[in-house]
Amino acid sequence: MFTGLVEAVGTITAMTLQGGGAQLSVVVRWPEGDGASRLGDSTAVNGACLTAIRISESAAGETLTFDLSHETLARTTFGAAVVGQPCNLERALRVGDRLGGHIVTGHVDGVAHLVAKRQQPAGWDLDYELPSTLLPEVVEKGSICLDGVSLTVNRVGAAHQPAGVVGVTIVPHTAAHTQLLHGDIGKAVHVETDIFAKHVRRLMEFTRQSA
Repeated sequence: MFTGLVEAVGTITAMTLQGGGAQLSVVVRWPEGDGASRLGDSTAVNGACLTAIRISESAAGETLTFDLSHETLARTTFGAAVVGQPCNLERALRVGDRLGGHIVTGHVDGVAHLVAKRQQPAGWDLDYELPSTLLPEVVEKGSICLDGVSLTVNRVGAAHQPAGVVGVTIVPHTAAHTQLLHGDIGKAVHVETDIFAKHVRRLMEFTRQSA
């Protein structure tokens, strides 16, 4: 369980495809005083919950290595990851922590693509094209998780946007402490829709089927 509040931006140091899966390594410096990671810890890497199978320390920071299953590769952008690429990182929520973002499971639903980026006086407006299958789970002023960042949906298919485009706004702090502004138009990001919206949608589908 996560909150979508990024703790640190790490850097991919290795990505090795093996069989139907892969291994991913990321180096990170966690905030001072937060302690080291442990084997088996869950970490959200660009919003995808991964389990640390190997940890090493160096002058560059803590390097975490994760196994990626075929399902993870199919649902995420990790198959195209390259060494040196920045990634948003968050460790699992502890009982008693403040839930400053929203409830994030770390289970990626799909991939969206950046279609517009506009700087504003107090931040940036970002528009993403989402898979049409996810749109019923997105609502204006609801929550969405993009590359591990908890964001408020400001626009959903507005008149000036094509269907399937969802708009969010990020403030300078979010821009400075995540990698959302890294990359150009067309950048792919992981999407996790709101967990409550998923359950409501599924319940409604069953209700219609049984009516």
